[in-house]
Amino acid sequence: MRILPEPVWDRVRGRYAEETGLGLCLLDMWGDPQADGVLPAWLPRIRQQCRYAIQESLNLGEASLFNPVAGVTSWVVALEDGRILRGGLLSSPVITGGSARDAADQAAGVCADRETAKRWAGGLALWPVDRAREAAAFLHEMFYSETGWLPRQMRENRLRLVQSAQNRQAAAERSAIYAFEKERRLLANIRAGDRPAARQILNDMLADIYLSSPGLPVLRARTIELISCLTRAAIEDNPLMEPLIERNHRWTEDLIGGKSFEDISRVLMDALDDFIEAVYLHGANRTNYHVSRALDHIRDHFAEPLRVAAVASAVGISQSRLQHLVKEFTGKTLLDIIQERRVSRAEHLLQRTSKTCAEIAYEAGFCDQSYMVRQFRRITGTTPAAYRRRRMV
Repeated sequence: MRILPEPVWDRVRGRYAEETGLGLCLLDMWGDPQADGVLPAWLPRIRQQCRYAIQESLNLGEASLFNPVAGVTSWVVALEDGRILRGGLLSSPVITGGSARDAADQAAGVCADRETAKRWAGGLALWPVDRAREAAAFLHEMFYSETGWLPRQMRENRLRLVQSAQNRQAAAERSAIYAFEKERRLLANIRAGDRPAARQILNDMLADIYLSSPGLPVLRARTIELISCLTRAAIEDNPLMEPLIERNHRWTEDLIGGKSFEDISRVLMDALDDFIEAVYLHGANRTNYHVSRALDHIRDHFAEPLRVAAVASAVGISQSRLQHLVKEFTGKTLLDIIQERRVSRAEHLLQRTSKTCAEIAYEAGFCDQSYMVRQFRRITGTTPAAYRRRRMV
């Protein structure tokens, strides 16, 4: 029994030939042609490839492209009507890589004699891959438009794949924002001369880089990019930091020469020490004694019930004047700096201890666990529990 009535089949085949110049073959659900196929039977595994392509088209919710031989492309559209798989539509193949001679060599190498393969390849059109994808998409849309069949399962599968891709993209975007926030906090601690906090953040960033791209060339490239971004940001903030460019060249050479992740980490930590020293000596802190003292006081007392008035008293100027200076030279409020320092401590404890979130909140200087969770999410983009799970993985 034919899958399609003859008038419908003629209409579908005619429209496709008019649009693409290619032929079509009806396949049953096992991948067998219902008439003379557009792919020669002497090609090895061709029936198996067609059967797999039908299933793949059903899973993807669109046409499935495959290569009967290297450099030759064909495609199949699954024929589904109301969750019932009826078969597939197979398009004539085209050459998408190399020449007709290359295709003949590939075909002769797997099964056919040279002359048969040469005649077959000589009749194939040469197309760019993008054109093949467009023709495959046209075949899918045209068939269901002409027949009125309802590919419910294919639509659901397609929607699921699109949603998964969107979720992955959103996760990647959140990860990029999180990485940017890490870089910003790292530079803030460098400006403040806070080596322990800067080292901790850099260690976290190295772990993120290693987990996402453990290949040594990628690790090397990403660490070079990181140190270059820090150098550029420092120079943009203060033109007096231009000598860092020369140091950046030296750090880059050392990173290129790293033979292992340990070598790269050591070079990056040495560069961080050098970078902190240069920024601390030539940056805002050299000419802003009060800001420097305020940041030092926060570093030493952030875990206590610290208030702006207490910081101003320790520095020896009024609250309003201190807040103005800190905002001018760091771009942040005093409260922001205090909370970031507490979140940084919470990250350290989450990663290196088994303490509960309530215990960590108290040790990091937060008034309670819920407040810590809110600040942690605001600054890092994730919750303490999710951060710990990620580190455990």
